[in-house]
Amino acid sequence: MKLRQNIRHFAAKKALTMPVVGDIATDKLVDLHVRVFGEKADPDHREEREPHMATFFELTFDTYVRALEEGFTEAEAREITHIQANFDFYNHGWTEMMEFPVEELEAHYERYEEFFERYDIDIASPLGDFRTKEIPDAPSTPERLEDPEHPHAASGFADDVYVEGEDGEVRVGGREEPEDVDVEIAPGLQDVDAEGDADETEA
Repeated sequence: MKLRQNIRHFAAKKALTMPVVGDIATDKLVDLHVRVFGEKADPDHREEREPHMATFFELTFDTYVRALEEGFTEAEAREITHIQANFDFYNHGWTEMMEFPVEELEAHYERYEEFFERYDIDIASPLGDFRTKEIPDAPSTPERLEDPEHPHAASGFADDVYVEGEDGEVRVGGREEPEDVDVEIAPGLQDVDAEGDADETEA
């Protein structure tokens, strides 16, 4: 899967693993992800999907922290949560929101199969054991699975985590984590972000 990665992702990682600050960071990052993926949704369905996405994304941050605790890199842990989201999009027929095409679902699952199996995560149950609260229902569009369109999907990146850095270069596995990251620059922890300055590269 192809992701973006910059210093703010490492700041978010630091924030999410801190007491108190972690809850604030989760709320802000949920808002960011709802906005980013909401903008990829069919405009006619965006509003009705947002409550579902908000709760779903909140729970994926629990997955993210657990993956970090198990030794996955920042890019790998984040990719795991994005794969969960894409499983959910697929299950609802929200193919226009997917980040990789339908035919790569199994390949992405298999790369993290050991982790997914440990927490009862699969394509049909994207959250597995991390589904610790009720998630608001949202209408599906199953007809889109018959001839799926993926305007936001990047194909050909199913064999590893590919990370595009701030220099535009794509690297396998992501960049080395910098030292002394300032948690204050995490998306959502500055006033400017609350006003909507963060963009898709922060997701």
